Amino acid sequence: MTTGARQKDGSREIGPRTIALIGPYLSGKTTLLESLLFAANAVERKGSVTQGNSIGDASAEARSHRMSTDLNVARIDYLGEALTLLDCPGSIEFLQETLSVLPGVDAAVLVCDTDPAKALSLQPYFKRLADLNIPTLVFVNKIDQASGDIHNLLQVLQPASARPLVLRQLPVMEQGIVTGYVDLVHERAYVYRQNAPSLVVPLNGQHNTEQLRAARFHLLEQLADYDDTLMEELLGDIEPPKDEVFTDLAREVAEGLIIPVLLGSAERDYGVRRLLKALRHDVPGPKATAARLGVASNGAVLRVLKTIYAGQGGKLSVARVLSGAIKDGQVVSSKSGHSARIGGLFTLMGNQTRKIAEAHAGETVALGRLEGIVTGDVLVPEKTAAPSLERIETLSPVYALAIAVADSKEEVKLTTGLAKLVEEDPSVRFQQNDETHQLILWGQGEIHLRVAAEKLASRYGLHISTNAPKVPYKEAIRKAIHKQRGRYKRQTGGHGQFGDVVLDIKPLPRGTGFHFTEEISGGVVPRNYFPAVEAGVRDALERGPLGFPVVDVSVTLIDGSYHTVDSSEMAFRTAGRIGLSDALPNCAPVLLEPVMHVDVHVPNESTARVNAIVSSRRGQILGFDARSGWPGWDTVRAELPQVELQNLIVELRSASQGVATYEFTFDHMAELTGKLAEDVMRSKAA
Repeated sequence: MTTGARQKDGSREIGPRTIALIGPYLSGKTTLLESLLFAANAVERKGSVTQGNSIGDASAEARSHRMSTDLNVARIDYLGEALTLLDCPGSIEFLQETLSVLPGVDAAVLVCDTDPAKALSLQPYFKRLADLNIPTLVFVNKIDQASGDIHNLLQVLQPASARPLVLRQLPVMEQGIVTGYVDLVHERAYVYRQNAPSLVVPLNGQHNTEQLRAARFHLLEQLADYDDTLMEELLGDIEPPKDEVFTDLAREVAEGLIIPVLLGSAERDYGVRRLLKALRHDVPGPKATAARLGVASNGAVLRVLKTIYAGQGGKLSVARVLSGAIKDGQVVSSKSGHSARIGGLFTLMGNQTRKIAEAHAGETVALGRLEGIVTGDVLVPEKTAAPSLERIETLSPVYALAIAVADSKEEVKLTTGLAKLVEEDPSVRFQQNDETHQLILWGQGEIHLRVAAEKLASRYGLHISTNAPKVPYKEAIRKAIHKQRGRYKRQTGGHGQFGDVVLDIKPLPRGTGFHFTEEISGGVVPRNYFPAVEAGVRDALERGPLGFPVVDVSVTLIDGSYHTVDSSEMAFRTAGRIGLSDALPNCAPVLLEPVMHVDVHVPNESTARVNAIVSSRRGQILGFDARSGWPGWDTVRAELPQVELQNLIVELRSASQGVATYEFTFDHMAELTGKLAEDVMRSKAA
């Protein structure tokens, strides 16, 4: 028997459920969250995102930017059943929030608007939902603003989804405005009422059209693709019982076979209660989700979906209880071996918490002070083996800023704050660049990193400056020098300083590095001074005549002289440095810039535009292939100077409705000449 929201026998699993609200920026997810809370009587007054009094987006950063920047969590009780709603940010720069929660939810509501031109922005969501086999519903928001046929929208959306989109409701229009809908399963007509339940009205001649009959038959055909009994009934012109249709619909949603499409307007509360009923009846419960994820039903298993550092409240780990029960004060362990005692167990409603004693399978709660536990961890009671669940997808960095604090005394505090940001958001990274001596903060875009800086300021009192990261330019030589002398002699009373070397200097192939050898005969330079000469040569390589470190050079010590009293390691180190420093300007120095190998992932309809962007940034296109596992997408392979990566993501997103991304690795150093090289050297000297 198939486990799901509704079994083959019509029974339904009862239990707390967790649903993710996901979708592109400005699709209206947070407004939908407010409407769901109001419709379920979880709040007395519906909040407004624009007025800044919503349950969601309550953080200072969200209020400031008028957009979701973090996960919003809220719980409702609807008709006796508990639902936790996870409202995920829509901006592509905060996509990691969505990716982190999806592995722990029962279902997802993909929110979109009625504009077919925005269909491309839904592809990454459909792809990830299908990969994880997450039961999904589509909520077409802002239906009151629709100007086209809903079937046209579905025709555009369907190629973005590997699973069939099944229209559950047919909009009713009067004078070009959507005023209600016909439920194709119930065969009932409804009229929208603002901030109130829709009104049931009789089906009449206005509704009983050929379009309605065709839409219902198409829905039944799509359901019958996964039910032989229903298929036989349709072939025999037998009207299937409504209970059978309901059972099939819920089962196929639970098994991830189809995606029902519902309509509404979150701003006006249109269709919101119908969505709530669909979530209650069609979404599988915690047992089905545990089975889908491969979690045994005996024993407690939790998945950490989000880490929050809440100022004075300390660390909270938002976790889904996949099976069993967990109590406050209990010790839990992760698969990596970290153990921690739960220092408080809470339910969440926006930024408000309520303490509880224990949580059971299906509930999503916050666990206090779990040090060493990070987002994505699977938790079990101490000394219990944790199951192996699919790892969360972590986005590759695509945007960087160099950051610094004004007072060096705050550098340790900065590192601590950054580490907490990374715990909260795995798509944030930081590293100390030893070549440029800058601290680099990596993320998903300008707003993403701006929000990170704002959190450092508000939570830890750290005010940081930001700049574009420096590029680690190098220089090399194109000409050899034979018998370059370096001589250091100094007499200051008593013992003096004397070192004398003769060097052969020649360029090496690109990427070879630095080689030092000696070909001394007759003991003109004692062997114990060879390391000092090499150290002096390395000193000279740190800054060449163009102002940058010198690479790909071979230096051979071939001759020299010494003084039995005045020679020393320091003298020969200085002589080595003088010899190479004097030689390098005569070795035809040339500037080198780092070149990266870049893989740009893009819908194929945008491939030509991406090629043009890469070429305009001095990139060399190496070719492109179909992106593995992503139908309709290409991976463009190219080589691109590192300096051209800055703001590249902005152009790529502009050319692809925000969905293109890229990965990069260092490839090689290449010569840079002409005006570009002059500009780099002028900037270095400034």
